[in-house]
Amino acid sequence: MEIILGSASPRRGEILRFFSVPFLQIPSQFDEECVSFTGDPISYVKTLSHKKAEALALHYPNRTILTADTTVFCEKTIYNKPRSQEEAFSFLTTLSGKWHSVFTGLSLFHEGTFHEAAEETKILFHSLSHEQIHLYLKHVNFLDKAGSYAIQQCGSLVVKKIEGCYYNVMGLPLSSCQTLLLHAGIDLWHHLKIL
Repeated sequence: MEIILGSASPRRGEILRFFSVPFLQIPSQFDEECVSFTGDPISYVKTLSHKKAEALALHYPNRTILTADTTVFCEKTIYNKPRSQEEAFSFLTTLSGKWHSVFTGLSLFHEGTFHEAAEETKILFHSLSHEQIHLYLKHVNFLDKAGSYAIQQCGSLVVKKIEGCYYNVMGLPLSSCQTLLLHAGIDLWHHLKIL
């Protein structure tokens, strides 16, 4: 069964390709700015992922659709994708030397029913100098990343400690993904690829 991965994220596609599940990557056209943050990061990411799946289900009602939304949460504030380099610098300056949480909401649409999940990973940043932040932003495509950073590749320089799922920080937590896909009869254990 081919599923639709409702995301433009290259990282989510990369993670799902760890398995032999056939999928088509189609970004949802839902406007994320329509959803306001009201203080609960889990509710926020679950609402966004649900709305993305809902928008795609209107066009593909007979398909199985998987969507996700990720945000960074620190001291009662969310940090989504930055709008500029100045905002990205501000985000990383704020997160420097602190613990924060990365939340991902997941939605699965299958046979007319929506299934939801969410996952949290806790991250501690190194204390970063302004020079290090500028160097980081110069070498990373930060505009498409919640909180202005990626954990993979050179992004691991900013991260001192992680508690929870690494792939959640990349945008697609595999354990939660496995649980949801079982509702569609897809068991990732039967789609392992040779490493």
